[in-house]
Amino acid sequence: MLIFLVKVKNQKRKLQKLLDMPKLISNIPHFHCWVRREFTANHQKYHGDFLHAMAIAVNTIPDRCLSFQVVFTGCESDDTDNPNIHGGAMWARMPITALVADVPLDKWPEPMQTYMVQPWDCSSREHEIIKMDRVSSSPWTCKIDGKFYNARYMFTVDYTGNEIADDPAQHKQSHVLELTDAGKWTGNIVALPNNRVRATSPALWETGKGPPDFKPSQWTHSAEDHNSYMDWKYTFNNLYSDGGEKE
Repeated sequence: MLIFLVKVKNQKRKLQKLLDMPKLISNIPHFHCWVRREFTANHQKYHGDFLHAMAIAVNTIPDRCLSFQVVFTGCESDDTDNPNIHGGAMWARMPITALVADVPLDKWPEPMQTYMVQPWDCSSREHEIIKMDRVSSSPWTCKIDGKFYNARYMFTVDYTGNEIADDPAQHKQSHVLELTDAGKWTGNIVALPNNRVRATSPALWETGKGPPDFKPSQWTHSAEDHNSYMDWKYTFNNLYSDGGEKE
């Protein structure tokens, strides 16, 4: 019976490996944005200019920041004499540092260094995208370069599939946020881990003051590594075993 259990476990792992195909690119809750135009010209010209676009997908490449598939709309030429030459053009792997939210702004936000926009690079090509409903409506607080700013939550990228991404002490998510009250950076898009953000929801909880008393866990929690799995009679002692139901 022990041999049988080992074979079943190995088969489960093989099946999971087949199912867990790498996801280099994924759809996202799309959003309109402005792209710093120098990113479309090898940073050689157009500094201070912007092109309008829609971000429609995200890439996660290890040791790089998040990058986005964008389709340009060409609407920057509206109400001008300039022809629309960019509408419908596509760009793959546009870095998050190139994006500015499509919201009313008094002036364009200053560029941010990558280490401030996304403190931790993507840890895996395998990922999942989720928009967490319970924390999506109220403002977030985020800490960047030692200061606190308000932000709007957009969606989250979570990573898996390698030793770093699945290590309890090293795993990090990337919460994609629009900075809404950040002075010279208002309007920039950032991607921050849990220990740089705090979600607010006055109807559901009171926002805490000061740093949380947390320490990263280095434990993994698994049922099947327990010694009881050496005893097949215990493992299969379920509703259909000979013991029947207890009173």
